[in-house]
Formats: sequence, structure tokens, C-alpha cells
Amino acid sequence: MDKIYNPQKIEKPLYEHWEKKGYFKPNNNPTKDNYCIMIPPPNITGGLHIGHAFQQTIMDILVRYHRMYGKNTLWQVGTDHAGIATQNIVEKKVFVEEGKTRFDYDRNHFIEKIWKWKKETNHLIKTQIRRLGNSVDWSRERFTMDEGFANAVKEVFVRLYQDGFIYKGKRLVNWDTKLCTAISDLEVENKEKMGSIWYLRYPLADNVKTMSGLNYITVATTRPETMLGDTGIIVHPKDSRYTNLIGKFVILPFVNRRIPILSDQDAKIEKGTGCVKITPAHDFNDYKIGQRHQLALINIMTIDGKIREKAIIFDCDGKKNHTLSNEIPLIFQGLDRFTAREKIIQQLSLLGLVQQVQPHVIMIPYGEKSGDIIEPMLTEQWFMRMQPLAKIAIEAVLQEKIQFIPKQYESMFFNWMDNIQDWCISRQLWWGHRIPAWYDKDKRCYVGRNEKEIRYRYGLKDTTLLFQDEDVLDTWFSSSLWTFVSLGWPNQTNTLRMFHPTDVIISGFDIIFFWIARMIMMTMYFNKDTHGNPQVPFKYVYITGLLRDEEGIKMSKTKGNTIDPIDIVDGISLKDLIAKRIENLPDTIAEKIKKNTKKQFPNGIKPYGADAVRLTLSAIVSTSRNINWDMNRLEGYYNFCNKLWHASRFVMMNTHNIDNVLDGKQQFSLADRWIIAKMNQTKKVFHDSIANYRFDLAVNILYEFTWNHFCDWYLEIAKIIFREEKPHLNAAELRGTRSTLIGILSDILHLAHPIIPFITDTIWKNLKTILLQNEDSIMLRSFPPHFKLDVDEDKVILDFSLIIAIITTTRAVRTEMKIPASKQLTLFIRTDDKQYIDLAYENINIICKLSHINEIRFLSSKEKYPMSAIAKIIGSAELIFPIKEIFNKEEELSRLEKELIFISHQIEYSLNKLNNKQFICYAPKAVIEKEKKKLENYKNIKNRLWNRKNIITS
Repeated sequence: MDKIYNPQKIEKPLYEHWEKKGYFKPNNNPTKDNYCIMIPPPNITGGLHIGHAFQQTIMDILVRYHRMYGKNTLWQVGTDHAGIATQNIVEKKVFVEEGKTRFDYDRNHFIEKIWKWKKETNHLIKTQIRRLGNSVDWSRERFTMDEGFANAVKEVFVRLYQDGFIYKGKRLVNWDTKLCTAISDLEVENKEKMGSIWYLRYPLADNVKTMSGLNYITVATTRPETMLGDTGIIVHPKDSRYTNLIGKFVILPFVNRRIPILSDQDAKIEKGTGCVKITPAHDFNDYKIGQRHQLALINIMTIDGKIREKAIIFDCDGKKNHTLSNEIPLIFQGLDRFTAREKIIQQLSLLGLVQQVQPHVIMIPYGEKSGDIIEPMLTEQWFMRMQPLAKIAIEAVLQEKIQFIPKQYESMFFNWMDNIQDWCISRQLWWGHRIPAWYDKDKRCYVGRNEKEIRYRYGLKDTTLLFQDEDVLDTWFSSSLWTFVSLGWPNQTNTLRMFHPTDVIISGFDIIFFWIARMIMMTMYFNKDTHGNPQVPFKYVYITGLLRDEEGIKMSKTKGNTIDPIDIVDGISLKDLIAKRIENLPDTIAEKIKKNTKKQFPNGIKPYGADAVRLTLSAIVSTSRNINWDMNRLEGYYNFCNKLWHASRFVMMNTHNIDNVLDGKQQFSLADRWIIAKMNQTKKVFHDSIANYRFDLAVNILYEFTWNHFCDWYLEIAKIIFREEKPHLNAAELRGTRSTLIGILSDILHLAHPIIPFITDTIWKNLKTILLQNEDSIMLRSFPPHFKLDVDEDKVILDFSLIIAIITTTRAVRTEMKIPASKQLTLFIRTDDKQYIDLAYENINIICKLSHINEIRFLSSKEKYPMSAIAKIIGSAELIFPIKEIFNKEEELSRLEKELIFISHQIEYSLNKLNNKQFICYAPKAVIEKEKKKLENYKNIKNRLWNRKNIITS
């Protein structure tokens, strides 16, 4: 092994070796259990971010863990075509490079451009997955638009259509006027903004007047531009101000449309003016009210959010209405919706119809992909009935066929499923799975897998012209089939039979509705077990929290706080990091990001290697919905890897050239038996933690054992044994220590491999020759069993804990009294407990060497000890340190006084800060917590200084 731990040197070549050898493929042993995880397919539009690395690390731990148990393991890999995002990126690219839009090409030519772009860029994600060490089966890689997937999607659509689940209808949908497509409710982000509310006067028709004698009523609206599509006014049936107006009409300004005043309990007497204008074609709630009162739907907007030249009018049942006027004043035609808003208010003001304007906080819907304000739009779309499918999925979770971890997310799942609405599955895009529906010249619709099938099924002649539907399916439609289609469905493949249902899906809570719920519903409808019962897609749903930056702020490109996992694996210069973070951002934002990045990473980011990154990500896993990334912890876990590397070198340097290390008689010391017993405890806690998806606890126990028990204690004891020429230390004892060293290191590598695969496999390749093992990789080995000791493990641990306590107490006294290691001390142990004396005497060499004790003397409880001693009670004995002559009492007290004054000032400063209301109100939570920890640390230091002073003066 190299003297220096260099992850960049070992990781890439090792992964290439694993992949070449085919170690990530299932072993297809029919006598073994099967284990399968599906990777949530990342979008082809970009690289992996730290959140992907977070979830994929958890997946790889589980896959490697179960592989080492000998199971047939499959981690299915693949990518998603990401309809809207991908088309948007390529459209921008074409415009920048060629000055053209997609409409300058025919559909097939433009789609070819997307396929070409996908081929050129998709390697980035694959490189990142490999660089993180993920043991996915690359031979089975899938894409949600590969040929097999495309055929499966058609099959699903046709069956659902034939079974009455899919239908086409004219309904209100969320419309993105920038992308010109419908989007899902789940892709809409509602943001609270300061806007205005306008109070508008609508003239009453037929000389009717209000109770107070007015010839108009006043409505309040936050969207005055939609008034051109108003078809009704509602008032509460018990609102005495307007009871005489129910059944009467108002004249809609500009278009002179007579619209009725209706009684409806959705109007609130105490809210606004009590009169609500109803625009069924441009508001979801108005649409429901309009259906109740059979109001017409008047669409006044084009698909790009401009006012039409002529309105499109439908009856409440969606049929064209030819009785109402579709005229729109010329002054508004072609205006953008928000420009039209200003123009309408201006014209209403001229007519004296604007009563007042007030500032008003409103919720505005934005499209997640485009950032555009979403417009409710009446369009013809394909829909899928969801309630019957949701019922079966809910039962599966209630019956614990599917279990959520943590369980709290079940309520979120149930809440959405209980109130599920029909799913708008069509999108007005070119990139995606084109809807398998064709139309003849009379617009009759035919659904089938292809045109040939349709002609045969419906008896259509070859001369009948058919045109395929222009729309594509929502990206989530195809991704909802991921667990079974990627295993070969609709063909009943051996892979599908072996690995479905899969074991666990790892996901964030933010896509429980987008993906998890839909996968459950689709899978249970199309997959049945051998008894014909619906088959679940996975047995467990492990929900992770959202990874935020170090201050708890959500990561985003515009904030400049995102982290590319490969940048911390391989390192990146400050210049390249800034360039990456400010790419395609406005100068105003870019300057702030530059400044923050220079402050956070003045020298760029050094290479930490994949293992340190994986270890850090595993350690911060928790049941919290928000998890903060921490570069300091990354540094700490890099140091852990470095520690393991050098500890392994020590073990092999002291065992590699020794003949018959594992042969012959072995005699185990108390330290040997202690570390073996601690390893047995560690194995149990580690395996329990993995079984309970507590990866943070698994890392903690592994870290605690490796660093604190193995490296800080056992290796130091081994060094004493190898360094000292002890007359009574025989070959059997040396063999016992060397055997323990090798065995414990081997156990550490086995446990740690699923979490830090590169370093463990590299060390293993060196260690296996000593162990006379021939497996090429540690991933091919099973976890070692408990080592059975011939003594009581609890007693061994208790006995050695006493030795540790003596050493740590002596070290603590040295630290408290600032006694350098070069000053030898005499330790008096005062006790009548013979077992205590025997235990200390048997380990006297270890105690002396590790605590720099010159001599240990044993005293009975009746014997006196030096009056100037410091005494500590450890177990049944009193440890006495006669150190009065080692330092000058006056000088030490003077120094302590100075330290106490300084630390008191620090405490006062910190308290003032925390008592400052402005600091508490405006400082980030992470900064406040940091200050609280500082204060706690200062107080602990002050207590230690007082204790030291009391010891000297007592």
C-alpha cells in the first residue's frame, strides 16, 4: 500500500475493474433470495446534484449490503426523457445557434435534433454515477423512450382506454403560456405576492336598482382582464342587499353581454362586496360554479396568453355555443394578458366604473419549469380516471403490503389519494410518447397501438386518411411504469419474475404524488401475482429529507449554493467553481454569488474522493424533512478514511512478512479479547441499523469503533507490544495480537464496504494475501460471523474499561494541570480489591506507556498517601497523583486568573449577542445555533479553570 492515501489514484481504475468483471450483475443463483432497487431515473437535461448523490448513496449501501449476503442483487439503472425540460433546452439551443424555432422544422426533424443532443450529453450522468461508486447493472440500462419502453407505454394507454380509464374531454387545466402546454397541478408552485384588488361597477340591466337605489353592483377582482369572459354574478341567497336582484341581469362593460345574477352559497356576505363575478373558462372555482348554474364558457385568451380577436364560446357541456356574441373590442385584441389588464382598468376608469383599488396579498401560481404565471385555460385534453386505482393503492398501504419509512409520510400519501382528481395526461409538446390515437377527416377518434391495428380493428380502408394525435403523454405517465417495464414488461421475462416486486424505493417527500403514488396505482393495475392479486411495485418506500446548504437554505442555482458532487469528489478550482455557479445568470445575481463563493471556498474545493463524500452523506441521513450539508463534516470523514488507510498499513507492516500468523497456538490478552468483544457489539448494532434504515447510526457505530476503539486504543497497545521486548511475552501471545489485528481489520473492511467501497476494496486486495483468501473483491464475500470468545464478553469489556478509565483519568489530570508528557509521574492506586490490583498489575505496561507513568505503587486503604496529591475515584480504587513539586503554585494561579478573566469576557460578549432581539430575529438559524454552542463551550472551559484552581488551592 502507498504511504499516502490518494482517492483519485485508486477510485476510477477500481470502478472500471468492477464493471469490466461484471460484479454488479445479478448472480442468478436460484437457491438465493433476490433483492432489487430501481434508481429514480434522473432527467437527461443535466447532471446529478448533491441530492441525487445523497439518495444514490443510500441505494448503493443497500445493494452492496445485500449483495454481500449472497443475494441475487439488481440495481436497475436508467434515465428519464423529461419532456418539457428537454424540449425547452433544445429549443433554446436551436434558437441561439441557428436563430430558428422548432416550427421552422417538421416534427420528425426536430425530434432527431433532440435525440442527437441526448446522445451527446447523456454521458455526463453516467460518468457521475460511476464516479460516485454506484454498483448499478450497466448492462441493463434503460431510457424511458427506448423502443421497449415506447411499446410498453402504448400497450398501457390502449388497455386503459379500452377499460374506460382514459377519455378525452374539454376541461379547465393549468396552462403554461410560455411553454404553451398543459401542466399538472403538482407542477404549479403557489407564491404569495403583493398585488391589487379592484372594485369594479357593473351596470344593472332593465332599469333595475339595488336596495339602496344604485343602478350598478360592485364586484371585487384581482384579475380584471378576465372580465371579458364573465358569464355570471353570484350573491349569497341570504344577503339582504341583493335578494331583489337574484334572477336579474347586469350589462358587462365593453361587450354589452347580459349576464345573470344568481343565488349561490359560494358568495360570502362578509367578504368583499358580496358580489362575485364568474368566469368559468378562466378560473377553477368559477368553472365549478358555472357547471352548477349551466353557465357558458367563454375563452378570451390564446395559448400564449394574449387576448383573442374573437372569443371561443362553449356551453357548459363543452359543445360550441353559437348564440352568444364572440366579439372582443379592437382596443384589447392581441394584447398580452397583463397589458390588457392595464388597458381594461384604464378604459373602465374613463367610464367611471372603477370604484377603488386596494393593495392586496394574493397567491400567484407559477410553473416550476418555466417560471411563468400559470393561466387556467379551457382546452381539450386526455384525462385518466384515478379514483378506482387510488382505492386499491390505499388498501395496499393500509394492509402494510407497502410500508412508508418514516411512517409519518403515510398520512401525506392518504391525504392526496383520498382527494385525488382525474389526471390530465396530455401535453402539447413534440418530445415524448406521442398519444396512440388517430383521427379521420371527420375527427372521429381511434385508439390503438399503431395505424395498422386501427385499420384492422375498426374496418377502415387503406384509402381512409388518418392523422395521429399531435399531443404527447405527461412524462410522469411513462415514469409511473418504471418498476415493471424496465424489467421487461409486457413480456413475462425471467428478470420480471425474479425481481418484481422490488424491495425498496428511495425518494424525496416532494415527489410522493408525482411518482410514488402513480407507480403504485399503475403497477397494481397491470401486474398480478400467481394468484391473480394486484402486485405492489415495492415493499418499502424510504423517504429522505431535502438536502439544504450549511445555513439551512434550499439549494438553487439562482442562490449560487448548489453543490455538484463531483466537484467535492475530484476537487475544483475557485475560478472554475465560480464560472459554473454563475453560468447563464444575470450580472446582478452573478456578482453576489462570486462574492459568497470566494468567501466560502477561497482556494476552491480540494478533492475529497467518493468514499469521504458517501460517508458524509450517510452520516447526515435522518428522519428530518430538512437536512443541512456540512463541509466540516466532509473534512472529518475524509480524515477518517485517511486514518483507516494508515491503520491498515500499520497492520500489514506488522503481519505481512510474518510466517504462520494465523497458524499455531494463539493466546489472547485482555486487550485482544476486549477489541473482539467490542467488534461483536458493533456488528450487531451495525446490522440492526441497516435493517432499520438508520444509516446515520450505522456510520456512527462504525466510526466510533474504528477511530476510538481500534485506532486510538487497540493499535496503540499493539505498538507497545511490538516495540517492547517483554521477557514474559511468548510467541503465542504475539500470534494472538497479530491474529486479532488482521481479523478486526478484516471485519471493519467488510462492514464499511457498502458505505466506502473504494478504500475498503483497495485495502482488502492487500490484506487478502495475509488471510490466504482468493476473492478478487471484498464485495464478493459474505459478512463475517461473530467471533466466539471463551469468556464472558460483558466482563471482558468491563475489565478493560477499568484500564481505559485509569489511563484517561491520568491523561485528564495532565491536561488539567498542564503537565507535559516529558514529565514522568508516579501513580498510587489505593484499594483493598485484589481483583483490581491483579487487573492493573497484568496491564501495568499498557497503563504506564499510554499515560507516561513512571511507576505504579499499590496502597491499601489504611496506608497514607502524600498530602499534596490529587485523588480520583475509579471503580473501587482511589488514584493518587503526587504532583505538588512539578509546578510553581503562585505562577500557575496567576496564569489561571488571566485565563478566567479572558473567558469571562467571551461569555459576556456571547450572552449580549444572544440577548439582542435583532440578532435573534434576523440572523440565520444556523448562525444562532453556532453562537449558542460557542457559549456552552466557553462555560465548560470556565468550569474546568475553576476546578483546576480549586485543586491547587485545596
